[in-house]
Amino acid sequence: MGFLAFAAAGFGLILMGTFEAIASTTTTSSPPSNLPQTKPQTTPSRSSFIYFLSASLLSFLFILNSLVSFFDAVNSNDRVGSAQQLQVAAMAALFLLYSLTGLLTLNNSPFPSSLRNLIGLFAFAEEFIYFYLRRKDTVGIENRYFDMLLVPIFVCLFGTLLQLRDNSSSVIPKLVRGVGLVLQGLWFFQMGLSIYTRWMADGCVLKEKSRGNYTVRCKGHPEYHRARAIATLQFNCHLALVVVLVVGVYSVVVRKTGGDFSRYKPLGAEMRHQIDSQGQFTLDSDEEEEEEVREKGNVVRDMAGGEVELGVNGNGAHT
Repeated sequence: MGFLAFAAAGFGLILMGTFEAIASTTTTSSPPSNLPQTKPQTTPSRSSFIYFLSASLLSFLFILNSLVSFFDAVNSNDRVGSAQQLQVAAMAALFLLYSLTGLLTLNNSPFPSSLRNLIGLFAFAEEFIYFYLRRKDTVGIENRYFDMLLVPIFVCLFGTLLQLRDNSSSVIPKLVRGVGLVLQGLWFFQMGLSIYTRWMADGCVLKEKSRGNYTVRCKGHPEYHRARAIATLQFNCHLALVVVLVVGVYSVVVRKTGGDFSRYKPLGAEMRHQIDSQGQFTLDSDEEEEEEVREKGNVVRDMAGGEVELGVNGNGAHT
């Protein structure tokens, strides 16, 4: 497919993940009616709209690219490449249906959001199975990159499953899916660099049968294991970068938008008046109560002592 195709896919996925994470920070429960509205209500819808619009455009570009690769494989008499591109087209079509359904649900259509989440769940599951079973050449280095790609896909799958299970405006599912999409986009960009540019590992070479059917072969076992180790190190670096960016950007966005603090309401004048009307706590009241208890105890002790003394002298009257 070439470096440009991987770069475009990576940029689109990063854009989708960014707006999905932004939508998660602004998705909160509606504040009480007695509190003023401090932020516009159109912010979550705008971020979600850009997310689904980017997903629809990216899915459409994937379908076009797979069709071009399919005809190239047919002209090259590559049956494996043609069958593979049909799988990519079917997967991209499912993501296109997911994005279009998301756009419809934002416009108050009769489609429920649970249906959209169910389609997204099937789309991410199909993507996970596709890259898990894609092993045309068992000694190709590209298999290691595909194995690492399963991690962000599973994160997106898990986030969509959480949103399907808890069909409400929760922060966690969208944030998890946004992080997974950003990591997936970075890894697509890294795969384009490591397969189609001079950033390929030393001792390895790219072999293409058609536009979408390729493999990366190494000279021997030392170069093979070295290339696999480099791929693992690259993924760890991308993962650390995503964690640092998410923690920093999320804290800044939440501080500016007040996403997590909008559920708390300040102590109003009515609450303060209610507390003041209940009286103030003083130490004098406690001391007076202790003195009263001590005096009652002394009186009881004196009365008991007097009864015992009269009983011993034999002069007391018993009742």
